[in-house]
Amino acid sequence: MSDLPTTAASVDDDSPPSPQRRSYSFLQWCFYYINQFLVRVVWWAKVPDGLPLADDQGGVLICNHRSSIDPCVVQVVARRRLVHWLVAQLYKPGTMIARMLDLFEVISVRKDGTDVSPLRTAIRTAKQGDLVGMFPEGTINTTDDFMLPVRPGAVVVALRAQVPILPCYLEGTPYHQLPWMPVFIPARVKLKFGEPIDLSEYYGQDRDSQLVARIALDCVKQIAKLAGRDEFEPQIAGKGWKTWQ
Repeated sequence: MSDLPTTAASVDDDSPPSPQRRSYSFLQWCFYYINQFLVRVVWWAKVPDGLPLADDQGGVLICNHRSSIDPCVVQVVARRRLVHWLVAQLYKPGTMIARMLDLFEVISVRKDGTDVSPLRTAIRTAKQGDLVGMFPEGTINTTDDFMLPVRPGAVVVALRAQVPILPCYLEGTPYHQLPWMPVFIPARVKLKFGEPIDLSEYYGQDRDSQLVARIALDCVKQIAKLAGRDEFEPQIAGKGWKTWQ
């Protein structure tokens, strides 16, 4: 498993699920409505009416990654359910962007990828019935390729938490080198969801790296199908990756 810093056994999390969070805080509601305006007016997004998951069902959302605002678009569809995205720890604690990420309860990942605690947190979060968001590409794709080589960590999280994987496809989200600039860039965005992928027949087999990689490739192919790219053949990334975003 190329995106795990140690063996799969090192991310075991057998702690009991904590109570599910059912509502936003006041500040989260404020930013939720600001996000609604950005997604529907500035980015002119065409999005589904809701997630194809039961309200009390945990899940791991996987998506192609073209912009820093990708999670914002998905969150509009999730509505009252906060999606806990795994995000690279790029900002110093206490800065405005770092505080906003904390407000939205992102799961911070060290840039060198050596800390397994974010995966444990992701497993625990999904296991308790919440939503986890992960970008298999590991970073924003600025190339002409449909998707970069992918990492199978989302499959490990889903198998350990015993939840489905939900493939998502985003088109048209604006990119800028400065992560806050897309907020001001008009766009026409489309978001599509596939059917939840049931992995129950593979529960207990998350230490089989070849199986996990194969499942990851199959899941990413579902993203490609949503984009009308049935011919796309994803690749598993090597061990030299540095960061998640």
